[in-house]
Amino acid sequence: MLSVELHTHSSLSYDGRDPVELILEQADAVGLDAIAVTDHDEIDASLEAAERAADYGLLGIPGMEISSKAGHILGFGLEEAVPPGLSYESTLEAIWEQDGLAVIPHPFQESRHGVMARISREELARGDAIEVYNSRLLTGRANRQAERFARDHDLPMTAGSDAHISEMVGQAVTRVDADERSVDAVLEAIREGRTTVEGKRTPWHISFRQAAGGVTRRVRNTMLGLFR
Repeated sequence: MLSVELHTHSSLSYDGRDPVELILEQADAVGLDAIAVTDHDEIDASLEAAERAADYGLLGIPGMEISSKAGHILGFGLEEAVPPGLSYESTLEAIWEQDGLAVIPHPFQESRHGVMARISREELARGDAIEVYNSRLLTGRANRQAERFARDHDLPMTAGSDAHISEMVGQAVTRVDADERSVDAVLEAIREGRTTVEGKRTPWHISFRQAAGGVTRRVRNTMLGLFR
């Protein structure tokens, strides 16, 4: 069983703080086997992490968190960025065109761009897997809803720390029963549902700090854009 972190953000995300090397150092320090950097609508840092991961004894999985019209979708095994702003179905298709894996993160957390505000349950079930444990929770209700939906529809389940600072990498992990230590094997095992999830809540003060940092960076980037 491989211990895999499937939801992290680097400084390339508008709300991320740390560079790839700090994320990889933390992943190594907490004993992970594999990690995916999943920046918002950006893939360059993830490709860099995938290339450098072996230097830290890790398997690097390329991916990104895509802003579809319905909300966020995680794509793994990608070589090129999937553009934001596509429909839910078109985003899934764009991931699959690259033989990628489409995982729907925090689907019932509507305040955090969960897709269930804008799609049907039948459409949600089109994803390859559902993120059923996201560490950035308040009550855990949305996670329980996601897990119940995945079980009811016999969908593979994943977990993710949704870390926006390196210290939070490894808060939630997906245990993957892969046939070998490779990206293809990990993604195939997830598709087949050979996973278990475990995690713990991101401390509230950390979640608040991450959110506040994201707002600050978004405002700063907007202001810089106005003067370019």
